[in-house]
Amino acid sequence: MLPSQLKADQFSAYPPQARQIAANRIALFEGLPLAFLPLLLRELIAYDWKFPAERRELDHQLAYLGSLSAQQLADAMAPFGALHLSAELERLDWVAAPAQFSEQLTAHLWATHQIDAFRSAAIDYVHKVNASVSMPALPVSRLVMVVIGAGVDQNRYALFRKLRPQGVYFSNVDPKNGWSLLADTLAARAAAHPVPFGHWYIDGAANRPTSGGLTCISYDAMQGVRTALVNKMRAVMQPGGGGPEVLRTLLAQMRPEDLGLDGTGDKGVLTRFQVSILTEGSGTQLFSTTFVQWSAREALRRAQPVTLLARFAPRQREQSMKELLAGVQQRAVPDPEGSLIDADMGAYYTWINQQRLSGADQSSFLVWFENHNEALAISPALAHGKTESTAIDMRELMRRLAV
Repeated sequence: MLPSQLKADQFSAYPPQARQIAANRIALFEGLPLAFLPLLLRELIAYDWKFPAERRELDHQLAYLGSLSAQQLADAMAPFGALHLSAELERLDWVAAPAQFSEQLTAHLWATHQIDAFRSAAIDYVHKVNASVSMPALPVSRLVMVVIGAGVDQNRYALFRKLRPQGVYFSNVDPKNGWSLLADTLAARAAAHPVPFGHWYIDGAANRPTSGGLTCISYDAMQGVRTALVNKMRAVMQPGGGGPEVLRTLLAQMRPEDLGLDGTGDKGVLTRFQVSILTEGSGTQLFSTTFVQWSAREALRRAQPVTLLARFAPRQREQSMKELLAGVQQRAVPDPEGSLIDADMGAYYTWINQQRLSGADQSSFLVWFENHNEALAISPALAHGKTESTAIDMRELMRRLAV
């Protein structure tokens, strides 16, 4: 089927809000090429469970397409329309299963050496959409706080090396009440600026006490979900289970209900995010440090919170993925020192992801070696590439961040 043959009833399986949006835009969809429309529908079909920031971006994209004249739309879609697709792709049910179409489209583009042309067209399109949108002002400058090194008594690893050129390295921090101060800062910002999914707390162990207005996820709280998922993965990877390709399809189609979670209503937004963390991230099911890093990345990318507190905890000592999936090791052995190195790099990646968001030039970032005297702060109010060795407590450090 081609987009020109679309009918409103073909969207009957979409959730309510997505179905209504599709019904209102059938005429627009009919004029989009097959190499583009299913990719748009892949985002639309999950509209009801997207974060507000994601919905806003999709609304802007649809508004941009709808604002174009017939000739402007034809010009914008011409690079996608010029791609040669197979009859097999046309026969797929890309309305009901746009994600599966996307996978096969990618394989086809690679096999036919058209991937570069597609990538160029996609980049140009995204730039045009972004240029047409005026970003709303943030209610408060964005703040990300990362805590690393839980369980480490002594450390000889030089921390924050990649981040030091961006801010001030504090080597003489009084850690007293450090965690409480960061948690209180998160809670205070959530109370002062109540934004749906705007204030996040992610922990690599168990959630610590927090106040209302926060979106909280933790590695330990998802123990049952992670176990259920790993058991399904093991079954597929056993002889006769189907192997990697079947596993990939299984993970792509996983729903909250398949793992004992409620995927309906308002709860569905967060539970579907949690499932995506465990099914799209490599190692998030098995390593707490990977879980925190990927969760922070996806929360920033998708929910775009104004406050994020992420705490890394010791992961289990590394084994090969084959051993982990096979369940060879019955008792997990923690590796605090190795986890500190993982978390140090995870903090760097978290800062990079923060920089990709609007208002990055006014954002603040803090990473602290938990219960120790090392921290690094990045803020418009602070210098770059500086080391501060004079004594400072956590409260003064936060004041210096000007948050």
